[in-house]
Amino acid sequence: MDGERGVRGGGAPRWWRHGSSWWRGVGQGARWPWASTLLVMFFVLGGSNYAAHQQAGERAALDPFARALLVIGSGLLLWRHRRPVLVVFGTAAAAMLYLGAGYPYGPVFLTVALACFSAVVAGHRKAAWTALGMLWAGHVLVAHWLYQWLPPSGDSAAPWGQEGVIAAWVVAIIAVSELVRTRREQWARERAERARAAQRRADEERLRIARELHDVLAHSISVINVQAGVGLALLDTDPEQARTALTTIKAASKEALGEVRQVLDTLRTPGDAPRAPAPGLDRLPELVSQAAGAGLTVEVEGTAPGLPPGADLAAFRIVQEALTNVVRHSGSRHARVRLDHDAGALRLRIDDDGPATGADAGGSGNGLAGMRERAAALGGTIEAGPGPEGGFRVLAVLPLTVKAREDDR
Repeated sequence: MDGERGVRGGGAPRWWRHGSSWWRGVGQGARWPWASTLLVMFFVLGGSNYAAHQQAGERAALDPFARALLVIGSGLLLWRHRRPVLVVFGTAAAAMLYLGAGYPYGPVFLTVALACFSAVVAGHRKAAWTALGMLWAGHVLVAHWLYQWLPPSGDSAAPWGQEGVIAAWVVAIIAVSELVRTRREQWARERAERARAAQRRADEERLRIARELHDVLAHSISVINVQAGVGLALLDTDPEQARTALTTIKAASKEALGEVRQVLDTLRTPGDAPRAPAPGLDRLPELVSQAAGAGLTVEVEGTAPGLPPGADLAAFRIVQEALTNVVRHSGSRHARVRLDHDAGALRLRIDDDGPATGADAGGSGNGLAGMRERAAALGGTIEAGPGPEGGFRVLAVLPLTVKAREDDR
């Protein structure tokens, strides 16, 4: 992918586009690099003075125009983060004028190297390559053909081996710049991926908590709703039965509050272990008792194997939600829960005899979706629909060995 596409997100490189924005860099809000620019300027001026003494008689002496070119080439680096394309062409032009005027070789190339580095890292690869190519081609033209008409007088053609050295430096500058650009893009992708992964984990945790609260509250409030109706109906005719209904409401609400507190505790102390164990199929008798309080008789067949905590909680919540739906939506007061398992999977089947009441029980409509999400998180499946003999059936298949490996991570 071209550098401009990688940094700017696709399309034609901005520096080739029409308008005044072609020469603008990506770092519009970057700090001005005063310290490094002044340091480079002093180094270039000092190094060029030293080179002038070493090359006295071979190259033209430094004069105010030469020093002005050195200051301009170095000073342009102040804009290298904000206008990288302009700076790389400006420093290359200043260096070309300096060499064409016959001034001594020295650290004048350093400004071009730094400008090229900034342009490539900013994504303007073609601009950097073009500027360096123009500088090298200009140097070849001056050193081998135009030297006869340019200062210093009596100068001879430069050896071709020197051009090879310069070409090698150009390739090295581009290679280092490309390496840094690639690493920065890789770091940016890794940061973005870590941010996306953190967002996914947060979303999954919110979904898990919402699902847990739904399952806890839906079941308990369904029991409370049924018993409140019974209590109101019998308050005058059968006070003792109404008292029983109120006792059931108190027990169901206490159970719901306890489980809600447990869920909220995990929010307050996300790094700590839960204070109470998560519910599992060992609490199935409590679930049957709560359903009986809502007027639903539940028969349980089979026994559950030892399950990992995640699978045990999911199985319990699936049975809980299925029984809640029977209380809410079925005219039947009888349900059957069957547990089968083999070496690889647990099968839960919850049946009622129907028919559906068709009444609005105040549910959110998320019960079956929550069950499917729990099963899918384990790699299992949920099938829900009319039973073969009427009524409604929920069939859950939860793998055991796969989830056991996940829980151990």
